[in-house]
Amino acid sequence: MSTRPLKLISSMAARELLRELSDQYQTATGETVVTEAAGGVDVAKRIAAGETADVVVLSDTAIDKLITDGKVLSGSRTDLVKSGVAIAVHESAPLPDIGSEDAVKQAVLAARTLSFSTGPSGVYLEKLFARWGILDVVKPRIVVPPPGIPVGALVARGEAELGFQQLSELMNLAGITVLGPLPPAIQTLTVFAGGIVAEGSDATRARALLDFMNTPDTVATKQRQGMEPAA
Repeated sequence: MSTRPLKLISSMAARELLRELSDQYQTATGETVVTEAAGGVDVAKRIAAGETADVVVLSDTAIDKLITDGKVLSGSRTDLVKSGVAIAVHESAPLPDIGSEDAVKQAVLAARTLSFSTGPSGVYLEKLFARWGILDVVKPRIVVPPPGIPVGALVARGEAELGFQQLSELMNLAGITVLGPLPPAIQTLTVFAGGIVAEGSDATRARALLDFMNTPDTVATKQRQGMEPAA
């Protein structure tokens, strides 16, 4: 067995899950996995620029783009989890109704500031607000989180009254109340997938790690971290 630790880099949404699964893999196999997380857009840019790693975990669309560009091995995409968007407010704030599409719309209009990520969920929300006809109204109120800073941190600091992000990124943060997921009528699910980095990876060991992360034994961990198995 190689003594070099495996390197896994991911977006922030899956950070805690991948850390826990990597620890389980090390317990099961003796393999050391070093995990690192940053903003998804930033991670994709780093891999595209040639940063070395064994495994990268991002949204499925980002992994597909890296495969097309030859930065992730063709055929290595492994769908790991799917994750929905939740809404949070400051722990001391009143709890707005989010039980229906119209209720969420009214909560957005009532918020003096709001924040969401620059990843897939943020793109979706901008399109949703546009469909509602309110994007131009709320756009000046949107607080864009710096790369690697979770939306919940802005909510906890009082910089955003209403925060939208993957449940996995909100559920473990202090200083906020998670109101719940978006209602089914407007919920969006992001699939997070792993891929083997084309340059500098130990492909055989990387494949074994990804296979482990999709075994039935990992389902409970995924659910505990606010996600569901992708398949």
